[in-house]
This record gives sequence, structure tokens and C-alpha cells, in this order.
Amino acid sequence: MAANASETNTSLMANAIRALTMDAVQQANSGHPGAPMGMAEMAVALWGRHLKHNPGNPNWADRDRFVLSNGHASMLIYSLLHLTGYDLPMSELRNFRQMHSKTPGHPEVGVTPGVETTTGPLGQGFTNAVGMALAEKLLAAEFNRPGHAIVDHHTYVFLGDGCLMEGISHEACALAGAWRLNKLIALYDDNGISIDGAVAPWFIDDTPKRFAACGWNVIANVDGHDADAVDAAIATARQADKPTLICCKTAIGKGSPNRAGTAKAHGEALGAEEIKLTREALGWGHEPFVIPEEAYEQWDARHTGLAAETKWVDAFEAYGKAHPELALEYVRRVAGDLPKNFAQVAVDAALTAHTQAATVASRKASQMALESFTRALPELLGGSADLTGSVFTNTSHTPALRFGTDGSSNGGRHINYGVREFGMAAVMNGVALHGGFIPYGGTFLTFSDYSRNALRMAALMKLRVVHVFTHDSIGLGEDGPTHQSVEHTASLRLIPGLDVWRPADTAETAIAWACALENRQRPTALILSRHNLPYAPKSGLDDISKGGYVLAEPSEVGLKKKAQAVIIATGSEVSLALHAQQLLAAKKVAVRVVSMPSTSVFDRQSRAYQSSVMLCNAKGRGVPRIAVEMGVTDGWWKYGCAAVVGIDTYGESAPAPVLFKHFGFTAENVAATVLRALRG
Repeated sequence: MAANASETNTSLMANAIRALTMDAVQQANSGHPGAPMGMAEMAVALWGRHLKHNPGNPNWADRDRFVLSNGHASMLIYSLLHLTGYDLPMSELRNFRQMHSKTPGHPEVGVTPGVETTTGPLGQGFTNAVGMALAEKLLAAEFNRPGHAIVDHHTYVFLGDGCLMEGISHEACALAGAWRLNKLIALYDDNGISIDGAVAPWFIDDTPKRFAACGWNVIANVDGHDADAVDAAIATARQADKPTLICCKTAIGKGSPNRAGTAKAHGEALGAEEIKLTREALGWGHEPFVIPEEAYEQWDARHTGLAAETKWVDAFEAYGKAHPELALEYVRRVAGDLPKNFAQVAVDAALTAHTQAATVASRKASQMALESFTRALPELLGGSADLTGSVFTNTSHTPALRFGTDGSSNGGRHINYGVREFGMAAVMNGVALHGGFIPYGGTFLTFSDYSRNALRMAALMKLRVVHVFTHDSIGLGEDGPTHQSVEHTASLRLIPGLDVWRPADTAETAIAWACALENRQRPTALILSRHNLPYAPKSGLDDISKGGYVLAEPSEVGLKKKAQAVIIATGSEVSLALHAQQLLAAKKVAVRVVSMPSTSVFDRQSRAYQSSVMLCNAKGRGVPRIAVEMGVTDGWWKYGCAAVVGIDTYGESAPAPVLFKHFGFTAENVAATVLRALRG
């Protein structure tokens, strides 16, 4: 925290934000000056008087989290980080929205020190904050002991009209209320303006009543330009037994004589003449990007931040002496390290699956693997979007999470998110960003469309989250094309940085899970079947983690000659490929079967390995390749396939076996396709 409220010059501090904002946006000729200028006093109240943070160590574990959900207002947080002492020099503010600067158009975690999450798509930052507050609450319940509150911080979020218009805000609001996240405090910049103008004709929600109905404490009608009033509201919110929404009435572009209160202030530079008039109106006589030393002194949080962290370090040292094992576990969890025995746990899970050779749906294989992993990893925090009995994300080690009327949790590790796929995905991102947990959640693959943007944000932020998507194909059967995922797997593979796995059996599923948990830089989507899949016999497990591997050679079906073709298959279609291999062997046609559970992982392997699997040279030339997958065909042509057995239409409502035959997913059709490819 910065200087005491009685010692601060609120006007000077707020106007420093306004000046930096309008100067940076003007220099870039791009950006959104209105919201930062309107929220300046709100920022003074929070960052100057309440926020617990240390600019010298942005990753201090027990810092308060601050999320700017209306991320277009990025110059607000950049100004605050610069003024309070983070490693964000004025040169970076001058380079606002420029290539390779630390001040991109919307805040990005990992780019700018002090930014907690990447906010751009409105409403997701708010929902990330809900996830952060949930993680704080659960970690506190797990690790705090009488006299030792080592996890004790708040999550603050600024949000605007746009965040509240997005449907995800309803999902997040409801979940936060149900979980009684009393350390979550949201400050609503109620300026009534969006890009299209005054929001009154299309945004008539009674926001205070909406949040109150969802179990929030609401402080309404606060003058957002009165830092003392906002300060008092925050102080009240910190004592509440549930999350708090503080509704701050503001004027967008505050200080600008001709733009304040108008849509013109929202998303364009003020212009040189208006900036000149604004400086005069504010009494700000300094040149662009010049901040008086007095303002820096008022904002400087380095000393108080260091003192706060030092106090916590001392407290944690005492905690470590009183509870040494818990202290070591806390350090491991917050660091994101897996237990030392994880490699053996992963091997045992895969070997068990290999030995049992069970014929089960891959959704069930996932649950079998999770039994091992949730037992070994207390940080695994699961859940589903009202489909637990279908997606099998619960285990004997993850009882349902419940909260009492006093807000205390029962220690459960499986969350009932309700029918809120988007909210679930963005909450999981917030949990991962906070640290201490590895979140996973399940729903049907066809509903990945609802959560897709949060998946994209997880990939952009390089978060370790795991999405369990089941009912992966026309094998869903009678539910029909509305629920039969045809294009979804292919579309998920298009998201850069997202690992997509479609395992064929229990061993591949266990290894996919292990890879997902080991990968700290990528989210994972597991694509799983509802219908049973036979175990695919294999000589070893070592190459599965490479995403694609040789499953069966011609010799394994009695042919003593080199492969004339390669069949590439994923998931439930691997058994089709193996059966087709047998049919072709009867005709003395030798083929290799390659199982490709993850194209994204396989594509990261060396060219030499890829060529050895695909039987091709460095230029991709070799024997014909035929891909088989119950989905759209476009993504497979990159492997130089001569043919693809897929489905480029929507499905039908009928029993699965009928659909398989109708759409050509039979061993006979796969074999015939191979023969046509060989004939050229």
C-alpha cells in the first residue's frame, strides 16, 4: 500500500493517471482514454489505500490480486504499475501499443510485470477473478492453521458495462455468490457509455439487484470520483461475509472539457487540441510523459510493499517451524511443481491400463486414470458443467465441493459448475493463474463452442488447465447432429498452444493425462468417447507421449514384407484401422497402422521421427497414407494423405452402428480406400 489516506493528494495522484493515459493514447494514435480517466479516483482509493502488493516482487504468493476486466482501459493499469514502482519505465508507456513493448493494447500476463491475467474479451477478467478468489479460499482452508494465516489476501476487479452485458458475467456472478467468496471485491465503473453511445436503450438491467439476487453484498450509488467514498466502500466490503459489488458512478473521460461523458472518449485519442484543453482544466502544467516528483512520492509502494512481504515471510517462517510438512507442501503447490514421485505414478497408471487391456469408453478410461492422479496430486481440482455422471470427472478422492452457510468449505475437490461451460472454463483459468491448483473440468465436446474463447485465452496465457470433452463423434448416436461433434476436434486443433488428445484406449488415455499434467506451458483438451473402445495391443508405451507412433506393422498380421501403405487413425477409429489391416493382409497387402492420439504433439517431434513413423522422406514422399477419423477431413491433408475417411457433413439421429455403416466407418470401407489409393 502507498501512503496513508490522510497524507495523499488525491487530485495529483488521479491526474497523473489521466495525463499518462491521454499522452500514451495520443502518441500511439490508438487506444481507449475514457475509462482510465474516469476510473482514476477509484484507482487512488484501491491502489493507494488498500491493495497489498510489492512492486519489487510481482509474484509474491500472498499479494492481493488485481484484475482489470475492462482490459481496453489498459493505460489505467500501466500507469499504476509505473507510478507505484514496478519495472515498467516511462519508455514502455511511450511505446504503448507498439511492437514488443511491455504495454500491449490489452493487458497480457507474462508480458507486463504486475499484470495478473490477460484481459481483452469482456467479462472473462471478472470470471478469472472469481477463479482466483476461489483458489485463495480453498488454499486458505487447506493450509492455514490457528495463529498462522499464511493465505490471506483479497481479489479486486474493476469492470465496466461491457463486462456486465456479456453473458459470462451472469455465470461468474452466480458462482461467486454460491461459493460465498467474501474476499472478492468488484468495483463497477458505471459510466453508462459504450462504443455505440449511451447504453440506456439496450442495457436496462438493474445491476445492484441482479448481484444481490445472486448472493452478493452490494454497495450502490458511490461517487466514483470521490476517492474517500470509494475508500470507505472498500473498507466496508472487506468486512463482508460474501462477495461485494461496489457500484461507482463515473464520467467517462473525466477532465476532458468536450469529450467527458461521451462515446467519443471511449476508443480514440483525444487529439492535441483537446489534450491541451484538458491539461488546462485539470491544472496540469507538465509536458507529455512528465510526472512531478511529488506524484511519484505519493504513489510509491515499494517500501510499504517490501514491508508487507517481509512481514509475511517472517510469518511463513514461523508457520514452517510449527508445521514443517505443510510448509513444504505449500511451497511445492504454489511453485506449480509436481510431486517427486509423479513420474512413477504416471508410469504405473499407464502400465496398469496396458496390463488390464480393458474394453471401455475412453471417458471411463479417463476416470480410471484420474483415480491414480487425484490420489497422488491433492492440487487436482475437478468439476463438470452439470454432466458429472456422463463425463466421469469425479473420483473416490474428489468429493463434491460444498460451502456452508458460514462460507466454510467441506474440503471437496470436485465442483458442480452447473450448466455454465464458458464460466467453468474462465474460472479454471483464474484458478490456474492464482496458483496452488491444477484445474480440470468436463462437458460434452459439442459444447466446447460455448467455452472456446476461454480455451483460446488459456492457450494465449500458457496455462496448465485440462478440459475433458466427451461424446466425441457420431458414435453419440440417437441424440442426433445437434450433439454429434463433427468439426469440433479439428477446430480445437487450430488453436495455437492447445494440445488436443484423442486417445484410442486406456493406455493412451492415461499417458495423455500424464502429458497434460506435466505440461506447464500448454492447456490440454482430451477428446473422449461415450461408446466402448477395445484395447489396442501394443508392444510398448514409450512413443505414445510423442503424439503419434507405430501401433502395428505388417508382420503383426502375418506378412513378411514392407508396408505398402500407412493408415493413420485416432480414438475409436484405431480399432477400425487394425481390422482393415487384417482384411488387407488377407489380400497380401501390407500396411502399417499409426495411432495418432495428438497431432499437435506429433507435429512438435523431430522431422526424422515423423518421417520414420509415416514412412516418408524429408520431402514427404513415400508410401500412400490414409487417415481415418470421424470428423471433418481438412486437417489431415497436411500429412500428404492420399485419402481421408472422414465426415464433412453433419450426422444423423440413429443408433451408432447404423451411423457407422451409413458414413463409411467400417473396416471394409477403410480397406477399400487403401486399395484405391494404392492403385493411384
